[in-house]
Amino acid sequence: MSYDLENRLVVGVSSRALFDMTVENGIFESQGVEAYCAYQREHEEELLKPGPGFGLIKALLDLNRLFDDQKRVEVIIMSRNSPDTSLRMFHAIEHYGLDISRAVLASGGCLAPYLEAFRTDLFLSAYEDDVQYAINAGIAAGIICTETGTYRHARDIAQIKIAFDGDAVLFTDESERIFQEKGLAAFEENERLNAGKPLPEGPFARFLKLISAIQKEFPQESVPIRTALVTARCAPAHERVIRTLRAWNVRVDEAFFLGGVCKREVLGAFGAHIFFDDQKLHTAQAAQLVPSARVPYKQGRAG
Repeated sequence: MSYDLENRLVVGVSSRALFDMTVENGIFESQGVEAYCAYQREHEEELLKPGPGFGLIKALLDLNRLFDDQKRVEVIIMSRNSPDTSLRMFHAIEHYGLDISRAVLASGGCLAPYLEAFRTDLFLSAYEDDVQYAINAGIAAGIICTETGTYRHARDIAQIKIAFDGDAVLFTDESERIFQEKGLAAFEENERLNAGKPLPEGPFARFLKLISAIQKEFPQESVPIRTALVTARCAPAHERVIRTLRAWNVRVDEAFFLGGVCKREVLGAFGAHIFFDDQKLHTAQAAQLVPSARVPYKQGRAG
């Protein structure tokens, strides 16, 4: 009997997003693929430490314990490692008790074709090319920051906290282009005039809707996922955002309209287990406190 991925939240994660492979990647970049492969085989029994996406992935997998009917979250390792160099990664998965049994091992090849084949809803990777393909294909994806702060990965997460930027993440960059090309006054006037017109869906709109559907299955006091919108927008550009989320019939638990205030401290106070933003400046700052991933612009537009 075949295993059906329908009606599951499918998350693809690369080995560098899941585990700390700073040393290994340094060897790959400075000495090449043969030296990297040799190092992995020689250190096969050495445990990999958790990486920037570990806490989120573990917590998403733990959601399956809350459902009696079927497994609701499926995590698939999607790695450029070869089968021969993958044993160390699988040993770490087993050691940490992660319920991950499926993998794509591409031996340095592009992972892009397999994202759609596995009906991936979210993809986290350190490779920009693979993430760019996912975004172009309409799949929520982020380039995870691997130069990060110190996070408490081992502690169980009672409630998953996911934070999103607005423009170019939840929504398209249509309004942001007006700001970049014509300035703040033109942007605010456009948003005021279109306050009743929902913003077009961006790369993470569908993922937010999937998360919202899971939230609605639980009472308010025991919902296992909490979401936040953390945006540089402020009044009068806030109304269109609120009306858009209402039109989508999705739930966002907290919203921060910062008007240019640095996002890092707000995200730290919220306790985000992942933050998605299109600006490298914001993700680099946020990654000092919380795991963060940059969402590239759809190909054909400079980011």
